[in-house]
Amino acid sequence: MSQYEHTTVSVAPLVLLSVVDHYERILKTSTTSTNSANKRVVGVILGDSSDKSLIKITNSFAIPFEEDEKNPNIWFLDHNFIDSMMEMFKKINAKEKLIGWYHSGPKLRQNDLKINEILKSFTPNPLLLIVDVNSTDKIDIPTDCYVAIEEIKEDGSSSEKTFLHLPSIIQAEEAEEIGVEHLLRDIRDQACGNLALNLTNNFRSLTSLSERLTNVVSYINRVIAGELPINNVILGKLQDIFNLFPNISGLSEGTLGSMRKKKEAIAAAGTEGVSQQILKEIDSEARATTETIESESKQLSNAFNVKTNDELMLLYVSSLVRSIIAFHDLIDNKIENQRFNEKETTEGGKNEQEAKDEAGSESKKGEGEGEEEVEGEEGEEGDNKRTTTSESTKKEDNK
Repeated sequence: MSQYEHTTVSVAPLVLLSVVDHYERILKTSTTSTNSANKRVVGVILGDSSDKSLIKITNSFAIPFEEDEKNPNIWFLDHNFIDSMMEMFKKINAKEKLIGWYHSGPKLRQNDLKINEILKSFTPNPLLLIVDVNSTDKIDIPTDCYVAIEEIKEDGSSSEKTFLHLPSIIQAEEAEEIGVEHLLRDIRDQACGNLALNLTNNFRSLTSLSERLTNVVSYINRVIAGELPINNVILGKLQDIFNLFPNISGLSEGTLGSMRKKKEAIAAAGTEGVSQQILKEIDSEARATTETIESESKQLSNAFNVKTNDELMLLYVSSLVRSIIAFHDLIDNKIENQRFNEKETTEGGKNEQEAKDEAGSESKKGEGEGEEEVEGEEGEEGDNKRTTTSESTKKEDNK
């Protein structure tokens, strides 16, 4: 249990869409007369579990699964199908490993531990993801994550396996966020403005906060009444939540004491037998009480202001750092563009000079070849003249 104490599970939106699509396909193609509310689908989840503080679920695929609703011990899961699918997924993305399995819940079932044991042949510590496909809660996320552990009983009896709940979040990559935004754009009512959406979201958030505070109060009351055992882990987390609140101080003991004294004096003296001295004392105590309440209300407002100013300071510093980094990147980009332009200009000048040099050398070669051709032609004409003269000379000698 200690190794999963600070573990959080990150679920990608693609996994949720795949599970819902799997459930809808199975539900539509099912020809049995069983109750569809108890029908569930099972599949395999892929991701990265190397970091124990954050387990990432990035992909999933469906597997053939059947179970008898009357007898939960009778069920069928095709583990050979998992082997063939994993071989294909390795060719696509070798980084995604088999880290567990999912089903459409909505809660844990009796044979989940047995199915989890079969998945141990693929991964040593399989993770169970339950996706409530029929969730009507518009505030909470419809996912629950569990991992099987050995629970050691305090009475010394033999240990047994049980599921440990892990907190889960919905986290998307940049590309997935774009797709999710497009889906939400189609689902959202276009007639509602941004103000109405913001007010609706704030109302839902406050409703969720009220429900959680009600659950906390109910749990504490049941612990005080002895209906539930004391859990130091839960109480420690509640104390951490309370420590995050501003430094709010209620009425001091002195204020409460003075108010009690005033009530006791009025009750003891009665309305008719109250002397002027007692009335003055009561009036002075009431004024002191009012001043104390006003001072403490100022302390309360100051505490809220300090807390708000601290948070705004963090936002301001983070925005300032972000702006400086963006400005620095802009300057680097301009410097790189300037260097690139200078390099292109230099290379262009060199290319032009080389082209001019090549053109000049080619023109010189052309002139040299022309002179050689002229000289060759003149030489041929001279030879022709010499042969003509020699032939005429021979003819005269013969005569």
